[in-house]
Amino acid sequence: MQINVKAFILVLGLAPLAGCGDTALEQAVLGAGAGAGTAAILDGNILTGAAVGAAGNVLYCQTGKKRRC
Repeated sequence: MQINVKAFILVLGLAPLAGCGDTALEQAVLGAGAGAGTAAILDGNILTGAAVGAAGNVLYCQTGKKRRC
């Protein structure tokens, strides 16, 4: 299996940003940025990447016994 090194480094670099944000809006914006950036590097649909990143980050941070972020 061949890994795209540039994409792998980008994902690792943006991953911590996705966990930041004090409010749901901030979490959505940061997740959208991380998702769009990753989609751009991987030649994916940027709008879809932004939507998935925003939803994923808000869900991750807002669910569970206590806030994770």
